[in-house]
Amino acid sequence: QVQLVESGGGLVQAGGSLTLSCVASRDIASFNAMGWYRQAPGKQPELVARISSGGITDYADSVEGRFTISRDNGKNTVYLLMNSLKPEDTAVYYCNARVRSTLYWGQGTQVTVSS
Repeated sequence: QVQLVESGGGLVQAGGSLTLSCVASRDIASFNAMGWYRQAPGKQPELVARISSGGITDYADSVEGRFTISRDNGKNTVYLLMNSLKPEDTAVYYCNARVRSTLYWGQGTQVTVSS
């Protein structure tokens, strides 16, 4: 079993920055991948960014060049640095971990970007 706890969400003006953190209850070095998803009101969840155990990253087109995902295995933490935020980035952001064939999710953290 893996628990994931996100933090770092909040209210920010357009053009601002936020850094989300996701702390896992186990050694993330053994995880196949970790990622961030988001869900805006009335919309389907979408992948924002993910990082493999080998450090390979993948981003949604809408955030490429603005967001950066990283991981610190020593702290069992994955980060999402979000720059140049836009109102359309407003959503609940969820951390996700894939361990073999099992997916684990955090409880989510709200990000609101005002225009």
